[in-house]
Amino acid sequence: MARFLITLLVNAAALWVAASIVSGVHMVAYAADTGAVVVTYLLVALIFGLVNTVVGSVVRVLAFPLYILTLGLFSLIVNGALLMLVAWVSGFLGFGLVIAGFWEGVLGALVLGITAWLLGLLVRPVTPRR
Repeated sequence: MARFLITLLVNAAALWVAASIVSGVHMVAYAADTGAVVVTYLLVALIFGLVNTVVGSVVRVLAFPLYILTLGLFSLIVNGALLMLVAWVSGFLGFGLVIAGFWEGVLGALVLGITAWLLGLLVRPVTPRR
């Protein structure tokens, strides 16, 4: 349970960094106060985790030949499409992630992945391994 919460916080922080750096990616909170913004990032991080686990796993298995053919570069396209799917799902809630276009989604997914990896390296000693 602690590992799930740490992963959720890392993803929320990585989403914040991506929304801050990439001009075509931003968040729309359901209210203007700071607490609502934090809850929005946490909810979108939860949606991101669910989409990445369920849909991402299936897409990665089906697109495996393209991964090999492009030496892994196709993962940028898949991750951008998954981030666009997260924006689409969170749009139904009336708040969440907004992406201007596909290439902004790809760049946002790249920033998100690098940031989550770096933050994961920082919190790795905190998370217990089984």
